[in-house]
Amino acid sequence: MLLNAGIVIVCIVGLWLGGTWIVDSAARIARKIGMSELVIGLTIVAIGTSAPEFAVTIAAALNGQSDISVGNVVGSNIFNLGFILGGVALVAGIPTSRKLVRRDGAMLIGTTILLLFLLRDLSLTTLEGSILLAVLVSYVGYLLIVRDGGDTAEEIPEGEFKLLDIPALIAGIALIVISGHYLVDSASEIARHFGLSEWVIGVTIVAAGTSAPELATSLMGVLRGKHGISIGNLIGSDLFNLLGVLGLAAIISPMVVDGSAMSSLYLLCGLVVMVVVMLRTGWRLSRTEGALLVTINLVRWVADFT
Repeated sequence: MLLNAGIVIVCIVGLWLGGTWIVDSAARIARKIGMSELVIGLTIVAIGTSAPEFAVTIAAALNGQSDISVGNVVGSNIFNLGFILGGVALVAGIPTSRKLVRRDGAMLIGTTILLLFLLRDLSLTTLEGSILLAVLVSYVGYLLIVRDGGDTAEEIPEGEFKLLDIPALIAGIALIVISGHYLVDSASEIARHFGLSEWVIGVTIVAAGTSAPELATSLMGVLRGKHGISIGNLIGSDLFNLLGVLGLAAIISPMVVDGSAMSSLYLLCGLVVMVVVMLRTGWRLSRTEGALLVTINLVRWVADFT
């Protein structure tokens, strides 16, 4: 127990360092290639920080643990929008934009509703997984090909690019993936010691652990004034989790989940709509709205544990 607690502490430090490297290097790389902070947050950074969810979900799917697979993704997305986005907003209000709300927010709502529809029979087939993956490829392709202007939230970031920024970005992602992996293992062992079920572990402990990279990256982003990377990372990670991670997992091994999964899916759907509405009000996510998101997630955690 003491060893696992020590590993958790070391991993938290690793996540913090990795998040710092990612934010700084990603911003300078974005400037070099003419990509906005928001788009690089939605794509490169989001895919990198979603690696733990990908690893855990695919491994669980291969082992026939569908509840862990879906519970991890659903729980991670709720954690991203509740604790992380809400917590980051508590630190400093986050400015938003029309493009973020109308393009990326609408995409997140549509994707969550699509998953809710596909899981109506408590299963996710190979065909349905292929549909999810195809939607992700189309969305990322659109972001990289279409370059829209005139949005202050998508201004090209400042900072002089250096060749070391590329290995720094890779090292940062590797550090948070490794730290996230050991954090999940140790936290899960602690949770099992107290007799928690697989679904509860998946939707809470594992979900929180695999969301640690998003927390580190988004928090460092807002602290360094890189709001596009911060919020883009969270929305992009949620989209990648729903479309890419679950899509590929279903293709590899069709999944059947417990009926209790639907309540968390309904909560996720409602939370996504609430977040997008909050992003629209005043084109800013305020500290008050952040506090509300954190409170909702805390209530959900208590409900899952009890």
